[in-house]
Amino acid sequence: MTVTRILGIDPGSRYTGYGVIEVAGGKSRHLVCGRINATVGEMPERLLKIMQGLGEIIAEYQPQEVALEEVFVNKNVSSALVLGQARGVAIVAAAQAGLPLAEYAATQVKLALVGNGRAEKLQVQHMVKVLLNLRETMAADASDALAVALTHAHVRSTKMRSGLTLNKAWG
Repeated sequence: MTVTRILGIDPGSRYTGYGVIEVAGGKSRHLVCGRINATVGEMPERLLKIMQGLGEIIAEYQPQEVALEEVFVNKNVSSALVLGQARGVAIVAAAQAGLPLAEYAATQVKLALVGNGRAEKLQVQHMVKVLLNLRETMAADASDALAVALTHAHVRSTKMRSGLTLNKAWG
């Protein structure tokens, strides 16, 4: 049975959530989750902290694939630009490790986990805990990262069952 490790990332300029799961035979298992604290310093130092943190997680847990949440733009364009920088750092960390990257909109994640693209954050967090058999409370960033990883596992499984080619460019 093939085991695949997936690193899910919820990019943020102050806190970047991460979660690593293993997928085998349609079952997902939680390995680690948390968040990289990049609240100290100017933006270049914070981005470096995110890059180094993701590099350490990749080195320690050796994921084969990375799933990233896309930036949601509502009304605050400057916030979206800052988040885009954190997202760019996450993309570079995956590319530096030679890992394939998939990107998912928040609505895709909600639809995959809850069945409703407009589900509330608490509903998504609840499903993450149910699907991974977790009892402990986790930071929202970490839960979101695990949700992205679970979404990727689901999409990946569907593509494989459909006979679609898996390649470096998921998006």
